[in-house]
Amino acid sequence: MIELVLFDVGGVLGTNGWDTAEREAAAARFGLEYESFERRHDEAVQTWESGHMTMDDYLDFVVFNAPRAFTREEFRAFMFAQSRPAPEMIALARSIAATGRHRLMVMNNESAELNAARIEQFGLRSIFSAFLSSCYIGFRKPHEGFYDRALAIANANPATTVFIDDREVNLEPVRARGVHTVHASGVDVVRDALAALGVTGATADATSSSHSD
Repeated sequence: MIELVLFDVGGVLGTNGWDTAEREAAAARFGLEYESFERRHDEAVQTWESGHMTMDDYLDFVVFNAPRAFTREEFRAFMFAQSRPAPEMIALARSIAATGRHRLMVMNNESAELNAARIEQFGLRSIFSAFLSSCYIGFRKPHEGFYDRALAIANANPATTVFIDDREVNLEPVRARGVHTVHASGVDVVRDALAALGVTGATADATSSSHSD
């Protein structure tokens, strides 16, 4: 029986927090030169999402390296506003948690500030027992060190663990460690795959509404 169910956040439980589309929207909204903005982001994101740089440090390097006609608070508010929950997927996770048959944890790439905000906004604290996020692990998926640390912290038995992620590149390393994987291409695909693995609560009648803590 599956004992541990691991969910990604961006692209699974909600929109991506600060991915390419969100950065493109920010560049357009604030009149940033996109290529320079993106190049600086690429240089900083590994450090930022691995927990070795604060959001203010990130913004100093990526955005406020030159005088701007907008404030730091305006840009931060835009960043946080890009996050929107996926109610049906959250409801599925809540349905599984409600059975008490499985441990549920999050395993995602995220900066500390966005991670904390999205846990609160999406109402995840009442569903998941732990948040194995890159900002705490010190590595980002798909780095092998991320999976080794995260699975060790979770005390996971790969044979009774399943990981759900929307990106195949993030599934390959954990699959090589013997973990079951589900490519999250839609809530019905995830529900059916989990049901096939014997995960209780992964049923079609799982409520489509989610709740905040």
